[in-house]
Formats: sequence, structure tokens, C-alpha cells
Amino acid sequence: MPPQPPQPPQPQVRKNILKFLKSFLGIIRILQVVFGAGLCVTIAANKYEGSIHFVLFVAVLFWLLTLALFFLTLLEKQDLVPLLGGERWLSTNLAHDVAATALYLPAIGIMIYKTKRNSYCNLEQYEHPCMYKVYLTAAVFACLCCLAYLLSVIYGACRKCRGEQTVI
Repeated sequence: MPPQPPQPPQPQVRKNILKFLKSFLGIIRILQVVFGAGLCVTIAANKYEGSIHFVLFVAVLFWLLTLALFFLTLLEKQDLVPLLGGERWLSTNLAHDVAATALYLPAIGIMIYKTKRNSYCNLEQYEHPCMYKVYLTAAVFACLCCLAYLLSVIYGACRKCRGEQTVI
């Protein structure tokens, strides 16, 4: 018997995916992934040292966790996550967003400090390699990430206060 071709997704599954992608949380998760990837690439593509390792750790950790939350919610597989899924999924998302916001704040401070410390080489006459623009770009991405996570915290907290259980 020849193998059966894969079945196309059911219309209801497509509808749920589109519903999530158009929701506030879906859009904010996409922004978190994009801004986090921008921060990771900006730092990793250049020479970095010292406290920048913490910023890269925060960016990569929460980029991966956000991708996992995004795809689990998108595919409606949150019930498969032991202890954290099911009716606790909104609380899990909220805890993730609070932790991300809390860890992005010192990351922003580090990037601002490094940017200020290298601001002397922002002059056109300065001919040596300078990390000012890299640090400035990374600081902007870190601020955008933190803002996206903060918006997600506010949204999740409002939904939790209203007694809602679902993420979408």
C-alpha cells in the first residue's frame, strides 16, 4: 500500500492560527522574537566582552523561551506542557514576561553604560575601530524588547485580574 499524502490542515485549525496571529498577544510575541533576534545578531556579529555576555545570555534565553511559548500557543499544544500548561498557561506566560522584563532592565543599563563609555569615538575624525554604533543599536533593541515584554505583562495581568484562563 503506497504512503498516504499528508492531510491538509483542518479549516478550524487554520482559523485558530489566524486568530492567534491577529491577536494582541500574537503580534506582541512576533515583535519580541524579531527584536530579540535583532539584539542577538547585533551583539554576536561583533566583538564583545565583559558584561555584554550577560546581555547576550538574556537575549538568547528569552528569544528561545518566547519562540517556544509562541509555537505552543500557536499550535494550541499548551496542554502538553507538564505543570505549566492547561489552565495555568496564562500564569506561565505572565511569569515568563515578568522575568523577561526584569532581566532586560539591567541589560539595558549595561548597553547604555557601554554606549556612553564609547561615545568619544562617535566623531567623524576618529579613525580607529569603534563599537559605539553597535552598542547604541543593541541598546535600542534591548529597550524595544523590554517594552514589548512590559506590554505583554500589562496585558496578561489585566486578563488574569478579570479571571480569564485562556491566552487568546
